[in-house]
Formats: sequence, C-alpha cells, structure tokens
Amino acid sequence: MGKIRKAVIPAAGLGSRFYPLTKAQPKEMLPILDKPVIHYVVEEAVNAGLNEILIIVGKGKESIINYFDKHELDKLDISGVSKFPEIFFVRQKEQLGLADAVRYSKAFVDDEPFLVLLGDTIYKSKNKTPVSKQLMNSFTKTDKTTIAIEEVPTEKIRDYGILSGKELPNKLFRVDDLIEKPEPKDAPSNLGITGLYALTPEIFDAIDRIKPGKNGEYQLTDALKILAKSDEVFGARFEGKRYDIGTKELWIRTFFEFVKGDSKFNHILDNL
Repeated sequence: MGKIRKAVIPAAGLGSRFYPLTKAQPKEMLPILDKPVIHYVVEEAVNAGLNEILIIVGKGKESIINYFDKHELDKLDISGVSKFPEIFFVRQKEQLGLADAVRYSKAFVDDEPFLVLLGDTIYKSKNKTPVSKQLMNSFTKTDKTTIAIEEVPTEKIRDYGILSGKELPNKLFRVDDLIEKPEPKDAPSNLGITGLYALTPEIFDAIDRIKPGKNGEYQLTDALKILAKSDEVFGARFEGKRYDIGTKELWIRTFFEFVKGDSKFNHILDNL
C-alpha cells in the first residue's frame, strides 16, 4: 500500500457541548496551558514524521486558520508553531458527521494511505514513539486500515464506536464488526475506537455507501463496518494516554492534569 505521508485533521464540529463558549471560540482553540488543543494535534502529526497536513474546518472556525498563519509574534515563538510545515485547509459546507468530513480529503490524499487525527483529542505517549507513529508502525505490519483502540469503562461504552474481533500478536485485533455508540448491554466488547485512524483509500468507497446514522450524521464507524466486510480492518492498542476534549468536564480535567505535569505551571496549584 505504501508509506503514510499525509495527515487529515477534521475540526469542523459545532462544539454544541461547549455552548455558549463556542459561539465565538472553536473548541479546538481552547487552551491547554499556553497552546490551543489543535496545536497539540498538529504537533502529534509532525512528530510522527508527517509533513503534509490538511485541516477540515467549518463555519466559524476561521481562528484555526489564522493560528497557523505567519504572524509578527512568531519571533517570540517557543512552542514550535512557526516551524510547522505548510498546512492546507478545506471547509466542510455542512456539519454532517465525521465520515462526511473525511470525504473532503479525497483529493488531498489521492490514492495514498493517510492518518486521521481528531481535532479535539490529544495523545501522550508512554515511550519515545508518538502514539501516531505507533499506529503507523502497526499499519506497516497490516498494510490495511488500522485504528487505534483502547479498553473503555462500561459506563462510557455508549460514547464510543465499539468493535468485536480476534486478538492477534503485536497488540493487534482483526476486526469483525463495529457498532457506533451502543448501549453497554448491546456492545460486543469494551474495545473502543479512540479517534486515531490509519486509513486506506478504500474508505472513500465505503463512505459513499453509508446512510446517516446517530444524530442524522454520517458515521466513520459505519464506513469501517462496511469496509471490514469486504477487506481486512485491524485495531491496534497503543502505549500512551488519550485526552478527549469533547466536553467541558474533560477539558477542565485535561487542563489541570497538564498543569500538574509541567514544571513551569504546577507551582500555581500550591496556592489554590
């Protein structure tokens, strides 16, 4: 299939769970310490060796584009944003779900495999290999669509795409089926999709075949389900921690965990 060289970052969602804040500020631009969430996502892709990056934005997301423009304050930059490669943008005309957003990347990725990272999810590796690179290494072994997975608590199952499959060596699973946000009693396992995907171009044909699912949106899980019936799809465990910034509570928890882990800021907590 070839080497993954390109990253696609969907960041077009409305951010309804952050209302009214997201009337003026995309959730991807919420700060974690001194950088917005989207900075960490792009940084994850760059650290994995990917230098062709497409961010899919929507209405009201102009500040994401502005953030990656050249700016006179970049002379003060110690965060690395000025050293990022050129980033491309495309606008999703309607917020019709993750699968529809990924569809907008078809011309960008052409006939190459590519990595998808969600614009509101941060990963921290437990070793020197970025989590994205770990997934890319798994993709090299499978040469097929491979998704990052983790065990999720029973009470959280209804928030995830859940898979069933056969466990293989090297932290891999061969996927038999996937269900988007099932009730715990209907879930085939507790293995959830974390929002990091190494996809082959065949995903676009599968996306074209799906119908609107949960909330009237086109779900990437449904496209992966179709793909798994005609081709092999794999899940891969990773060594690291995922930080989902999808709700106010999760964002606050992530912010303070990053504060505690950073020597520049953790002294602040001593005075609270």
